[in-house]
Amino acid sequence: MNGETLLTLNEGKTLEFKRDLSSPKGLLKTLVAFANTAGGKLIIGVEDKTRQVIGVDFPLDDEERLCSLIADSISPRLVPNVEMTTVDNRTLLIVEVFPSNSRPHFLRSEGPENGVYVRLGSTNRQADRELIGELRRSAEGVSFDEMPLPELSADDLDIKAARRAFAGKRELDEQELITLKLLRSEQGRLAPTKGAMILFGRERIFHFPDAWVQCGRFIGHDKTDIFDHIELDEPLPQAVESIMLFLKKHAMRGADFSEIQRKDVWSIPLSVLREVVINALVHTDYSQRGAPIRIAFFDDRIEVENPGILLPGMTIEDMKSGVSKIRNPVIARVFRELKLIEQWGSGVRNILHQSREMGLPEPLVQEIGMRLRFTIFLAEPQVLDKQQSGSRSGRAARSESGAQSGAQSGSESGAQSETVLLALSGAPLSAAELMHLLGLETKTGAFKRMIKELQQQALIEYIFPDKPTSRLQKYRLTENGKAHLTSMGDSHA
Repeated sequence: MNGETLLTLNEGKTLEFKRDLSSPKGLLKTLVAFANTAGGKLIIGVEDKTRQVIGVDFPLDDEERLCSLIADSISPRLVPNVEMTTVDNRTLLIVEVFPSNSRPHFLRSEGPENGVYVRLGSTNRQADRELIGELRRSAEGVSFDEMPLPELSADDLDIKAARRAFAGKRELDEQELITLKLLRSEQGRLAPTKGAMILFGRERIFHFPDAWVQCGRFIGHDKTDIFDHIELDEPLPQAVESIMLFLKKHAMRGADFSEIQRKDVWSIPLSVLREVVINALVHTDYSQRGAPIRIAFFDDRIEVENPGILLPGMTIEDMKSGVSKIRNPVIARVFRELKLIEQWGSGVRNILHQSREMGLPEPLVQEIGMRLRFTIFLAEPQVLDKQQSGSRSGRAARSESGAQSGAQSGSESGAQSETVLLALSGAPLSAAELMHLLGLETKTGAFKRMIKELQQQALIEYIFPDKPTSRLQKYRLTENGKAHLTSMGDSHA
C-alpha cells in the first residue's frame, strides 16, 4: 500500500501519523504497542489531526536517528522496516512493525513492568501485570486455560455437573478428562487445569473471582435506570442457557403472543445473540481481574462485553473475515464437544451473516478499555419506561410477601402461567429454567401450585412421564397447551 493510499485511511489499531521526531517517546510507545499487538505502520511527516503532508527535511538523517532511537530505547530488540516515499513532492518515512514473537517489548526507560504498551483503537495503553503475562504466554505458545493448578486435585472438579453436560455425548471417565485436558499430570499426580476449574470447578469463583456473568435490562439507552438483573456463577455451558433465558424473558415483555406462537418470531435476534454470548464465554481472558462478562439489554440494542483484548496478531477486520485464534483451547474444545460451537472460526462470520439475513444493522465490534464489546442493534426498539419499572418493583415486593405468607394474587399467577406457556412454546424447559425465567431463587409454594394446575389442566406435561423425579426431567406443551396459546394470541391480536 503506497503513501498516498495510507493518507486516505483513519488512524487505528495498525496505523498512526506523526509530524516529526521532536517527541520521540510517544513515537516509541506506538512502535512498542504495534509489536505487542497486531503490527502496524507509523507515517512520519504528516500532521496527524489535519492530515496535511509536512514531509521530513532530512530523510536520511532522520532515518538514522530513528533507527538509533529504536535500538537504544526498546527491549527486546525490535527491527522494523523503514522506507521512504514521496507524496506531493515531500518525503515521508514509513516505519512498518510486524507482530513480534519476542513480546512483550517494553521501553527501557520504564522497565519491563511499566514500559509495556498495547494498541487499542488509535491509542496506546499501558499493559498491566495480567496482560503482560498473556503477551508472554502467547509468544511461548502457552494457553492460560491449559495451565495446571497443582495445589488442587480431581476432587475439586464438579464431576457430576460435567457428566450432566456431556450426558448422551461421551462418558467422562478419567482418561476422557485427560483427553479433554480437564486433568493433566503434574508432579506425579493428576491436577485440574485452569480451564477445567473455570468450566466445572466446585469453588470456581473462589479461584477465579471474575469468572461469572452479569446480565441487566436497562430502561432507555444508557445504564442510568436498571429494570432487572441477574448474576450467574454456574458452569459455563449451563450459563449459555441461563443468559438466553434472561434475554427471552425480556423479549417476551412486549412480544406479540400470536407472532411468537405461529411464526417463532422474537423481538430480539436470539440466534445472533447466542453466537455472541458463546463467543464471549469462549474467548474471555480469564486471567484478567476486575470485572465479569456483562450482557446489557437496552431499548435499542444489546451489548455483550468480555474481558480481554484481541490476541496478538488479530484485528477486528481479521475477525470479520473469518480469521480465528483460540484464546482458551480447553474451554473451546468442551464447547465444541457439546455442540455449542459448530465449526472452528465460524462464529463471527455467522453473526454477521445472520444479521444481514435478518435485515439488522451490522453488529459493532469494539476494543474498549481492555475489553471486547459486541453491540447487536434491534430491528425495532423495545421500549421500557419508569412507570413499568415502578410496577415491576411493586410486583417483586408482592411476590416476596406472597412467598412468605404462602399466597399469591390471581392476576400475578395468571401472568406467570402465560409466561411459562410462552416459554415452553420454544422448547422443553426444566423447573430450574422456569424458575429462573420468572426471577425466582427458590421453588416457592406458589410456583409448585401453578405448575401442578397447568398439569391438571393438561396444558403442560413431563417429557418423561414415567420418571417424574428424573434429574433430566423437563416440561413441554401439550396439544391443549398449544391450542390455548393460539387462543391467547387471538385475544391479544
